[in-house]
Amino acid sequence: MSGPERGGAHAGGGPVEPYSHALEPDVLIVGAGPAGLLLAGDLASDGVRVTVVDALTEPMTESRASTLHARTMEVLAARDLLERLGPPPPGGPGHFGGLRLDLAEADPQHRHAGQWKCPQTLLERELARWSTESGALLLRGHRLVALTQTAHRVEVELKSADGSRVAARAPYLVGCDGERSTVRELAGFTLAGRSAGREMLRADVAGIDVPDRRFERLPRGMATAARWPDGSTRLMVHLYGHRPQPRSGPPSFAEVADAWATVTGEDVGHGTPLWLNAFDDTSRQATRYRQGRVLLAGDAAHLQMPVGGQALNLGLQDASDLGGKLAARVLGRAGDEVLESYHDSRHPVGARTLSNIRAQTLLLLGDQQVEPLRSIFGELLEDRAVRRHLAGMISGLDTAAPEPGVPRPTPAPAPSRPHLTPERTTVSRLIDKTALVTGSSRGIGRAIATRLAAEGALVAVHYASNADAALETVELIEKDGGRAFPVRAELGAPGDVHQLFLGLEKGLKERIGETRLDILVNNAGAITPVGQQPEDTTPEEFDHLFAVNARAPFFIVQRALGIIPTGGRIINISSGLTRFSNPEQTAYAMTKGAIEQLSLHLARHLAPRLITVNSVAPGITDNGGAVFDIPEAVEQMAQLSAFKRVGKAEDVADVVTFLATDEARWITGAFIDATGGTLL
Repeated sequence: MSGPERGGAHAGGGPVEPYSHALEPDVLIVGAGPAGLLLAGDLASDGVRVTVVDALTEPMTESRASTLHARTMEVLAARDLLERLGPPPPGGPGHFGGLRLDLAEADPQHRHAGQWKCPQTLLERELARWSTESGALLLRGHRLVALTQTAHRVEVELKSADGSRVAARAPYLVGCDGERSTVRELAGFTLAGRSAGREMLRADVAGIDVPDRRFERLPRGMATAARWPDGSTRLMVHLYGHRPQPRSGPPSFAEVADAWATVTGEDVGHGTPLWLNAFDDTSRQATRYRQGRVLLAGDAAHLQMPVGGQALNLGLQDASDLGGKLAARVLGRAGDEVLESYHDSRHPVGARTLSNIRAQTLLLLGDQQVEPLRSIFGELLEDRAVRRHLAGMISGLDTAAPEPGVPRPTPAPAPSRPHLTPERTTVSRLIDKTALVTGSSRGIGRAIATRLAAEGALVAVHYASNADAALETVELIEKDGGRAFPVRAELGAPGDVHQLFLGLEKGLKERIGETRLDILVNNAGAITPVGQQPEDTTPEEFDHLFAVNARAPFFIVQRALGIIPTGGRIINISSGLTRFSNPEQTAYAMTKGAIEQLSLHLARHLAPRLITVNSVAPGITDNGGAVFDIPEAVEQMAQLSAFKRVGKAEDVADVVTFLATDEARWITGAFIDATGGTLL
């Protein structure tokens, strides 16, 4: 988390020195905090010429942040940085708004389950060494004072420690210069959110002996005290009802000591302050993370109270997502759309994090009026599903890993970007994802819906007319601890897609506060009556088949594209009948051929947004129809499969679920044979 020192106000006057090699890089990063240094290392590792400038002449000596969460540990492990850091020791269970919460419960099988301790000073030192070893240049004592963006580059002026002015320019500039970001101000970024209403005073003090406290709520405020290995004590104190005042610097030690005495009754005034700091509950976020050739990451993009240790982790994950994408743009492997995908992927994560921080701040720093709410939260935390949900939120495991960008067109002899293949967990792979499965009240659709929900997704269960069957699907999901809601729309009828999305968006808004759809499965379909020959198919039957099986999926996808984020998944259910002949299903097979063409062409169209589009073709699958109750018929159908059995709905559901996960990110435009070998 970069501090207020990074960046500064505009300074005028003085000659400007000409450009040097170091000041004409491919990417100029302002701010040598953790986010800026991680981004620099990623870019340099990929062959991008990168320079980092920072206003400080020496690295800071205060460890403002010290907690690393599981997702961040993945990021660091993928770059072989954990050994440089110690590796970091475990940091205890964690909390949510001061209520004990074991973050390991997010995923107990995760290699880095829980939270880990690493002083920010150590993290910055090792990131600086790694990034410069990788080829990045680090210029300290250079403060940004002016910025101009042209069609082809960003031109800046820097004021060096000796007062001279230095010119620099680069095709791209990234502001990693903290909550008081000069880049954000000079480039004209807009912040939205809430101003501060509460403040916490913080100090590292030597020479005092007070009891250890962990978020102790007392009649007049909240107090925390923890002893550091060097014998000093970190104090944090909040006075109920105290509203923060504008500050030009840190609080005085007398102010901290007075507040501590007011809340705890203990005198710490005789101690020696080593570091003083105040932070408030400002909650603001840049409305865009990109303005042309200027981008933001870390606290420059979002301001938040450091409750739960999330600010540092959020910034590092921003940088991890941006590095590969910016390198791809600079090196000509992708167009501007890859930079837009950075905003699309990280802005929602930032908004969600700021929201949970506001909730925690209320629970932690609210006065006695919040005690009933804390009591109810305490009861909810007795439920494992609640603990897992909140732990996943804080640790970052409830959202997809930061996207590594686009790969090189040809494989390199050795990987230059270790984090292109980050560690991933196979447990609850779809936590915080949302899904729509059309035709999911029964059969294959029901199996898909229940399987996606079992992986953590919130599933919209679509049905045409059988509300009882849809509710049964929802009940099956909820009984197993999943989340789902029904949505009705008769596909093939006038206004079908509009009706579907009215219900879908309403249900999503009520449950997650937004209308984001991560996974779309077009499963609903109409079939030709058994035994009907091609010459007996009427125009009305033909039109109905195409309306349900081809027209509806096309316009469902069209409507969904406005709410599917970067990295989304579209899976269209086709049929093995597009590959083998059954004259009775000629018209039906034609519609499924259309759905395969939809997948093929949309896969190319949506690749810049990292959205995959694939077709899954079931064979003969037991969907609960009457024919599957006739043993002789089942035996005859089983002979068509290489495995000599009829497919189960779960067989297809597992294939669809795989395509919905991050593990299938490299598969798009594919026809997936899920016929059990019928097409061999």
